[in-house]
Amino acid sequence: MTNITPTTFRKPASGGKAKQLVIILHGWGADGYNLIDLADLFARALPDAHFIAPNAPFVCEANPYGFQWFSLMDRQPQHMLSGANKAAELLNKFIDEQLAELSLDNSKLALVGFSQGTMTALHVALRRTPQIAALVGFSGALVGAEVLSKEITARPPICLIHGNMDEVVPYASLAHAEEVLKIHGCSVEPHTRPFLGHSIDMEGMAIAAEFLAGKFV
Repeated sequence: MTNITPTTFRKPASGGKAKQLVIILHGWGADGYNLIDLADLFARALPDAHFIAPNAPFVCEANPYGFQWFSLMDRQPQHMLSGANKAAELLNKFIDEQLAELSLDNSKLALVGFSQGTMTALHVALRRTPQIAALVGFSGALVGAEVLSKEITARPPICLIHGNMDEVVPYASLAHAEEVLKIHGCSVEPHTRPFLGHSIDMEGMAIAAEFLAGKFV
């Protein structure tokens, strides 16, 4: 077992066996309970999906009641990349455990992230093989763009959603991620949410739900 646990989850709304797994990754200083309610909306489009919103593996440096995927105290690119690598190692082990428990494979897995959760989800999805079904990222950024050409092994369909008034992760991060990902052959759907700060709105959730429903076959 890893030090990531399925802290909070939602079983398939259909009441049947899980046919897909959606793992929701929270932002810096938050926890799984912060985002598990997204599952209630997504379940309308994915009634056979099992949703998990785990706590990140480390206690947050700035909020001892919350968690982090990696440190943000030093935001130099090499430190961010090192942190993302460690988080990816732990998250991949967690994913393997959860897929095995549900008797599913990568083709039935989607990752959804918010903020630092998006950074972590992107880092994992672009390097995890076989390729996962889809990734949705809210208000995030791409870490490690400078090494991606050497490390990318998978190109799942990606939907990125970002408020143009984000006061935490700059809105420009959306265009940067889109450009780099497309250079590396990824299919990316970028969505700008007007007048939205560092948050998720109902329209963004609807976009994400529709995107996910279209990627599971």
